[in-house]
Amino acid sequence: MEQPQKQTQSEATHIAIFPTPGMGHLIPLLEFAKRLVHNHNINVTFIIPTDGSPTKAQKSSLDALPAAIDYVFLPPVSFDDVPEGAKIETLMSLTVVRSLSSLRESLKSLASRTKLVSLVVDLFGTDAFDVAKEFNLSPYMFYPSTAMALSLFIYLPKLDETVSCEYRELPEPVRIPGCVPIPGKELLDPVQERQNDAYKWLLHHTKRYRLAEGVMVNSFKELEPGAISALEDKEPGEPPVYPVGPLVNMEPSSKVDESACLKWLDEQPHGSVLFVSFGSGGTLSSEQVNELALGLEASEQRFLWVVRTPNETVANAAYFSVHSQGDPLYFLPNGFLERTKGRGLAVPSWAPQAKILSHGSTGGFLTHCGWNSTLESVVNGVPLIAWPLYAEQKMNAFMLAQDIGVALRPKAKENGIVGKEEIANVIKGLMEGEEGKRIRNQMKNLKDAASRALSEDGSSTKALSDVVTKWQKHQISNYK
Repeated sequence: MEQPQKQTQSEATHIAIFPTPGMGHLIPLLEFAKRLVHNHNINVTFIIPTDGSPTKAQKSSLDALPAAIDYVFLPPVSFDDVPEGAKIETLMSLTVVRSLSSLRESLKSLASRTKLVSLVVDLFGTDAFDVAKEFNLSPYMFYPSTAMALSLFIYLPKLDETVSCEYRELPEPVRIPGCVPIPGKELLDPVQERQNDAYKWLLHHTKRYRLAEGVMVNSFKELEPGAISALEDKEPGEPPVYPVGPLVNMEPSSKVDESACLKWLDEQPHGSVLFVSFGSGGTLSSEQVNELALGLEASEQRFLWVVRTPNETVANAAYFSVHSQGDPLYFLPNGFLERTKGRGLAVPSWAPQAKILSHGSTGGFLTHCGWNSTLESVVNGVPLIAWPLYAEQKMNAFMLAQDIGVALRPKAKENGIVGKEEIANVIKGLMEGEEGKRIRNQMKNLKDAASRALSEDGSSTKALSDVVTKWQKHQISNYK
C-alpha cells in the first residue's frame, strides 16, 4: 500500500483504530476514517486483530483506501482452548484480549514516528483502553449500531442489577432510556442467556464504556431523536456521545461481475423491484429458503434476490466467511427460476448492494436489518421489510417497524418459520398497499434528513468536528 508522505505523516494529527472482527464492524469504521481524512486532514492507522488469515473482503476494502489511511494486521490469536460452540461475542472479545501485547508493540512503533493522539475501538474493544492510557492516548469508542442499542449498553449494568430472571421472561417491556419500550425477547442475542459467557463479556464491556472520553455513534438526530437526546443528557460519569452518522459506503464497488444484475434492473419499471438480501453474514434454513421463494413467487412482484447456501443450525453462519459454499441456486424449489423468469432475478452469494439500493428501479428492500444495510436504505430512501436474524437485528427491526415506521415485519409461525402466504402478503403490502405508501413517504423524509445531517453545517458534521477539536487540543498538550 502506498505510504503517506513523510512530512504529513509526522506533522498531522494521527489516530489509531482498533476494530473487532467482522466486515459489519470494519465497513462503518472505514467510512469514519475516510471522513476524518477528507474533512479534517487527519492520518489514520488501522491496527486489526485476527484469528487467521485476512479475508479477501478485508484486503480489498483496505487496499482501496486513501494514502493517508494505513493498516497493519496483528498476528493471529489461537482459540484452541476455547470450548466448541462459544458465541461470536465471546470470540470477538477474546480476539481483542489476546491481541493486546501485539497492539502495544504496534502503538509503540506508531507513536515513535507520528503525532498519535487517540485510540478508537469499537463496541467489544474496551480492553484496549488500558493500553491507550499507557501511551497517553485519548480512549474513544466508535459504536457501529443504533443509538437505541448504545443506550441499552450504557443502561445494562443497572438493568442487570435490578432484574433477576432472563429478560425475555419479563412481563413488562424493558424501558431503555429515550426509547420506545421493547419486549425482553426482542433485545439483542447476547443478552438472552445471562449465564453464557457472551452475556458476561457484554456486561464487562458496558461497565468499561465510562472509561471512554467520547463515544461516536453511527446514527443521527432525526433518525433516533429520543435515544440520542437521552444519551446527550448523560448522567455523571457517562461519556459524551457524538452522533456522526449515517456513515455508509456509497462509492461504486470495483467488482466486475456486477453488470448483469444492474443491466437487468435498468430494464425494470421505476420503483418496481424488491431487493432481497440478508447481508454479508446472514443465512436461512433450507425450509425457510423454500418458503421465501414460494412467497416471492406468490406475491407477483418483481424481485432481485441474493441467494446464499442454507444453513440448518445458525443464522450467522457466513459471518466470518462471506462466500457461500457450492451453488446456492441449487437449493431453490424445483421450477422456481423458470416460473419467475423475467419478473425475478436470483443471484448467487453476492450483489453490489450500494448500487442496487441507489438504483431507480429498486422500490423496497427485504433485509436482515443489519445497521449498515439499514443506513444504506435510509440514505437512498428505500422502504423496508424487516427480517432480523442475529446480533441486535431484532432490536433494529422492532425500532424500524414500531417506532420509526419505515418497515413492515412478517410474523413467524410457532416453529420460527415465516410462511409463504405471510411473505407474499407483506411484500404486496409494501410494494402496492396503502401502508407501503405511508412507509415510503416516511423513508423519503429520513433520506432528506440524513442528507442534511451530513451537510456542511449539519448535526453529524458538527459532532465529528467537536471530536476532532478535542483530539487537536490533546495533541497540543501532548507534543509541547
